[in-house]
Amino acid sequence: MENIALIESFSEFKDDKLIDRVTLMAILEDVFRNALKKKYGSDDNFDIIINPDKGDMEIWRNRVVVADGEVEDQNSEISLSEARKIEPDFEVGEEVSEEVKLIQLGRRAILALRQNLISKIHEHDNTNLYKQFKDLIGDIYTAEVHHVRPKAVILVDDEGNEIVLPKEKQIPSDFFRKGDNVRGIIENVELKGNKPQIIMSRTSEKFLEKLFEQEIPEVFDGLITVKKVVRIPGEKAKVAVDSYDDRIDPVGACVGMKGSRIHGIVRELGNENIDVINYTSNTQLFITRALSPAKVSSVKIDEEKKSAEVFLKLEEVSKAIGRGGHNIKLAGLLTGYELDVIREGNTLEEEDDVELTEFSDEIEGWVIEEFAKIGLDTARSILNQDVADLVRRTDLEEETVLEVIRILKEEFED
Repeated sequence: MENIALIESFSEFKDDKLIDRVTLMAILEDVFRNALKKKYGSDDNFDIIINPDKGDMEIWRNRVVVADGEVEDQNSEISLSEARKIEPDFEVGEEVSEEVKLIQLGRRAILALRQNLISKIHEHDNTNLYKQFKDLIGDIYTAEVHHVRPKAVILVDDEGNEIVLPKEKQIPSDFFRKGDNVRGIIENVELKGNKPQIIMSRTSEKFLEKLFEQEIPEVFDGLITVKKVVRIPGEKAKVAVDSYDDRIDPVGACVGMKGSRIHGIVRELGNENIDVINYTSNTQLFITRALSPAKVSSVKIDEEKKSAEVFLKLEEVSKAIGRGGHNIKLAGLLTGYELDVIREGNTLEEEDDVELTEFSDEIEGWVIEEFAKIGLDTARSILNQDVADLVRRTDLEEETVLEVIRILKEEFED
């Protein structure tokens, strides 16, 4: 009865943990063999028969019969007189099989058995979990917010697995509440002790690439290839795409009619501005496309230094650099070249131009700095821009921009 009761107790784990029958039998046998080794010094001469479905188990010890007084190993040998107490017709050299009841192992050993089983099942679960999520690295995964911590959001999936979304892997505009569904990619699985820690990311370039696969059928089907993705999470991204079918316009297919296809991706990424660019192996053309929306006049490449001088008309410079320098930075990352903007323009105008720093007595330093961030560091470079465009590209109010324009116009009127 003791054997059956214990196995019934162990069988509970099978239902709770959804462990298959073969795995449970292997774990149980391993646990019992460890207990036998501790009790008898070796488990080599023991047969363990387990049937967790029926809730029964048998342990048999096999010993060789030796003459009385010649027993050297109590575990593997039995004297003739002891053997004949079991069966009167045993002879020297024969093998005796005798059932071992769990109660013979002692109460402490039985408690240790249960604890060891729990440990082995947890170890099995953790190993399976590690393997499962290791195979999911780089894939999009959805989980629910369990609780929000200052340095991370803890998510739980449908199977109760805990996933960590660290603060630095979140898009700056991300804001989560308990119960929210969150999408990201499984970026890494780390072992903390014996327990796997699953790390999710929403800032990875791979996340944006996988969103393209998920949202754009031609990318999913392989008709369009995502060649490279670069991002400043939550701000701006550039995606180079290509198609081996000349009938397919990869940029048009990715963006969709009036941006219908890419709109969902932009919304998922906290309104991140995404430029989709036609990939080409022609470096000059690729650099020109990468600097979109600016119109580039010409490009001079230095292959040795992996750099390029990009010539632009004055009114295109701010577009090429972009707000906070994001556009030119991403264009450089996308193409693999260090890009240097060279202004073209009317020579008389340039001679007549004035550095913005010359107005520091009338315009505050932080305002001058805001214009410099988008590549506007002279009076005429600002006066050649549209007011609405200046407001959109900087962190300045329209009132401030209009005041700066008034001051600059007065300079040229004088």
